[in-house]
Amino acid sequence: MNPHHGRFAWYELLTDAPAAARDFYVKVVGWQVQDSGMPGVDYGLFTVNGIPIGGSMAIADGMGADGKPGWIGYVAVEDVDASAADFAANGGKLHMGPHDIPGVGRFAIVSDPQGATIALITEPVDATAARLKPMEPGHGSWHELLSPDPAAALDFYAGRFGWRKGDAIDMGPMGTYQLYGPGDQIIGGMMRRPDGFDGPAWCYYFDVDAIDAAVDRVKAAGGTVVNGPMEVPGGAWIIQATDPQGAMFALVAPKR
Repeated sequence: MNPHHGRFAWYELLTDAPAAARDFYVKVVGWQVQDSGMPGVDYGLFTVNGIPIGGSMAIADGMGADGKPGWIGYVAVEDVDASAADFAANGGKLHMGPHDIPGVGRFAIVSDPQGATIALITEPVDATAARLKPMEPGHGSWHELLSPDPAAALDFYAGRFGWRKGDAIDMGPMGTYQLYGPGDQIIGGMMRRPDGFDGPAWCYYFDVDAIDAAVDRVKAAGGTVVNGPMEVPGGAWIIQATDPQGAMFALVAPKR
């Protein structure tokens, strides 16, 4: 059994301006960029201290982005083919794959019964382990789902990824913010999608050193802060933002 089954293992930016988007995230998050070396494909790798944690490429049909720039998270699974079939058999959809990535692994793009798009990946266990460094600068640290029915969504993912309920935080008129994760780990939260919200279902949080300096970098590089800075339980600070091409992302830091 893959010990990282149910963990987010990769983050991919689908955008209509890959070069400009890469430059933005280098300035804002501090990533380095290197070419993937895949023949005939402009796929740039985002790296942290030489460790690839994500990638970026031009939007293509079937990627679940509806033609709009956005991020997609890849969840590690034991067997992509079996997991993709399981999604489709239980009310979700298979949008792309499963396909091999030469020298890397195998992936598929799927969506849950409420329509949230996500990706599945099977890769060497040590490759996944190298990226699982939440709350270290540049790494993926939190994974947030806005769903029309978060209880049903969590039940669905529990059956696919083994996610379990953590604490439930009362958000007042906004409802309950339900923490979740595999086993005894907490990797994100789910809540009801606000009425009229037109953003992506999933939002991915990347760690930075300090949130106010990150806000300045977002604005200086042409992005827009749409929410925050805001302190969250546990003392961390967050913002949600969009890059110059319109892709939503979030940042989290241990201090203001």
